[in-house]
Amino acid sequence: MAAGGDGTINEAVAGVAGTDVPFGFLPFGTANVLSNELRMGNNPVHAAEMLEHCTPVPVSLGRMVAESGSRLFLCMAGAGLDARIVRIVNPKVKSILGKYAYWLYAFEQIGRRLHQFRVRVNGREYVTSFALISRVRNYGGDIEIARRANLLEDHFAVVLCEGRSSSRYLKYFAGVLFNALDRMSGVHVLEATSVEIEPMEGKLDLQLDGEHVGYGAARFEIVEGSVRLLIPAPYLSVMTPATVRLQYESF
Repeated sequence: MAAGGDGTINEAVAGVAGTDVPFGFLPFGTANVLSNELRMGNNPVHAAEMLEHCTPVPVSLGRMVAESGSRLFLCMAGAGLDARIVRIVNPKVKSILGKYAYWLYAFEQIGRRLHQFRVRVNGREYVTSFALISRVRNYGGDIEIARRANLLEDHFAVVLCEGRSSSRYLKYFAGVLFNALDRMSGVHVLEATSVEIEPMEGKLDLQLDGEHVGYGAARFEIVEGSVRLLIPAPYLSVMTPATVRLQYESF
């Protein structure tokens, strides 16, 4: 078990990955993305009560390979704008405002020029200023960006947003709120088992599970069935892939 936020869970999961040890957690973090994704909420007492209704399920992790080395992640990786915001958030402001500190610093970026970078997905190259490589739909504890993500499936949900102007992200944000992001020009919503990113100008910020992890080029890949995550029944009943559900029913 781990008690903490998504960054703490990231560290603990890396320690049990590749073993048969079931892994559970209690949410004590700022955004608690994983807990909200699994419909366990932000209350650690409520989450503890749900543990007896959880099942250990093999879940694939993501792995980032960069110049600095290799790191695993459970929820998401980000490059560009969101990783920059993670880097610049003041810890003192975060301790006062919690997850709303990220939104404060995000809106401070409006009007700034963004660095663009190359992303290679499924044999195609894109030029973008924001890349989300996600295993979960939840983002920041409040909204869903990668709506095709599913922890029970072995692929990333990839969301790419184009544009040098940060003002353009006001439109993208509206698309997130109204579930129209995948129909917007300048946005690409994809599925993939590997993603490569390469800087074009300036430093390219990187983040894993809400923690800044450096700069530069990186490759992201799926590591199948690498952790036995304790998952509550409501999430399993809704998110189990149809092919797996049919196997259960036939059994």
